[in-house]
Amino acid sequence: MRIRLAAPAELPALQDIERAAGEPFRALGMAVVADDEPPAVEMLERFRRAGRAWVAVDGQGEGDPVAYLLSATVDGAEYIEQVSVHPRAARRGVGRLLIEHTAERARAEGLATLTLSTFADVPWNAPYYARLGFRIMDEAELTPGLRKIRAAEAEYGLDRWPRVCMRRPV
Repeated sequence: MRIRLAAPAELPALQDIERAAGEPFRALGMAVVADDEPPAVEMLERFRRAGRAWVAVDGQGEGDPVAYLLSATVDGAEYIEQVSVHPRAARRGVGRLLIEHTAERARAEGLATLTLSTFADVPWNAPYYARLGFRIMDEAELTPGLRKIRAAEAEYGLDRWPRVCMRRPV
């Protein structure tokens, strides 16, 4: 598996990955999440231009993306905005590779922490991230930027299911 920056022509494929990765939420009674539209190409392009849209491709060649990760710096930490793996590539460590790549990049940029927000009770969300060394942050630990992200998630209706912010050192 190879990690590289997304190419402009691949952004619609990232949307397809997002749609496919959302389908398992349906089995958990979270059809609203499964049916949610992926990020717009314009938003994906902003992450790509900022050097923060990474894809995982099979093999050493260019290949088609099977997963992607978007990130941004929030309050001095590298915030993982989205990580999605196509179900056909699931359970092969692809998400972990993307996260470790992001941790290495964050360390190289002088950042000490990765952060994210996620569903607390979805097996491939908070429990998965805990296995990768993330820990749930207490409310008092949330930075202003994370509070703003959580407020936007609540406004969008994602608080219908328990959500948490998590962090881990790089």
